[in-house]
Amino acid sequence: MAEGLDSTAVLVLLIGALVAVSIFMRAFLDRTMVPSLVAFIGLGFLLRIASDRWGILGDRGEFAFEVLAELGVIVLLFRIGLESDLSGLRRELGHASVVWLGNIALSAVPGYFVAHYLLGYGQIPSLVTAVALTATSIGVSVATWQQHGKLDTPNGRLLTDVAEMDDLSGVAMMALLFAILPILREGGQGGQGEGLVQELMSAGGVFALKLAGFVAFCVVFSLYVERRMTGFFLRFGSREELTVLVAGTGVLIAGAAALLGFSAAVGALLAGLAFSRDPEAINIDAGFKGLYHLFAPFFFVGIGLSLQPSALTSALAAGAALTVVAVLGKLIGAGLPALVATGTTGAVIIGVSMVPRAEITMVIMERGQQLGDWAVPADLYAAFVLVSAITCLVAPIALSYLFRRRQARRS
Repeated sequence: MAEGLDSTAVLVLLIGALVAVSIFMRAFLDRTMVPSLVAFIGLGFLLRIASDRWGILGDRGEFAFEVLAELGVIVLLFRIGLESDLSGLRRELGHASVVWLGNIALSAVPGYFVAHYLLGYGQIPSLVTAVALTATSIGVSVATWQQHGKLDTPNGRLLTDVAEMDDLSGVAMMALLFAILPILREGGQGGQGEGLVQELMSAGGVFALKLAGFVAFCVVFSLYVERRMTGFFLRFGSREELTVLVAGTGVLIAGAAALLGFSAAVGALLAGLAFSRDPEAINIDAGFKGLYHLFAPFFFVGIGLSLQPSALTSALAAGAALTVVAVLGKLIGAGLPALVATGTTGAVIIGVSMVPRAEITMVIMERGQQLGDWAVPADLYAAFVLVSAITCLVAPIALSYLFRRRQARRS
């Protein structure tokens, strides 16, 4: 039976069914305050249970979903980069950087101490936890801001600027962390002190040089190649074909980043940033949404698929503790610095808007899980799935209440 279920025909049938179901889920949940990513994770978890019980996937199926999940990561991070407004961020860097520093510090430091000293995880899983908690998922909150017509306001612009800085710093810290983790692991098994520090500095220096070179390549591509490439292609190609060309170029840059040891997520974000400076990118993004809706759900399905049912029950306590850190880290870390620019109610709204953890947070945890239990144990990964689901469910509900209450007071 397992061989038949592992056949190409059945695998194609399963993938097609998941694409259709995910589209129905998204269309339905877009009318509610439940983010579709939570449903996608649940769908993947149900697939995990079914596969464990009836052998639905097999080795070929597992590999196919790994590839689809990787494409989902690339599409997610590419779109985050494509939608970034770096020129606008530079204009508002003063206020945004203060809020950014607060929410990064009060997410990472308490996250490390709770994971290490309260929950008993080792140094490396606790570092991964700290970095993962710094990121946010602004897409979950933006829909509520748009629904209430508040995104194109000073507070809305401050929120998007801080979220962009969160995304960039989260990906950068992820790349640096996974560059030094093997050295930290060896240091924990043997060498300590000055020798370990020298190795970390050396690895950090090599990483910085490689990343600087890769960023320089992306800047050159953005300034001197991208617009000429798209303009030349449009002389004989259609806009639909241009969308595929841009997506293919993004995958190519992401693959190059993975080969250099940065991970495909880093390359996809930088590729999106490279295209974001071109006004033509707005039209590209409109056509890119189809590819986004096709592949992005597979990243979240992959999260649920990699979740071990036995680890879920043992992760409830850790998930609850880390959820408290996740909520307070952004609520206080972003809310307090925002008081100066926005007032009390505006600061609370910005803090709540930064609470959701999804894309980049789970990319970090997924990359750690791939390294093994020494980096991210199964129960810690399951705890973060709970953190992601809870924060993404609670934040939109809380935001809607706060916006309605603010409007009622003004009325």
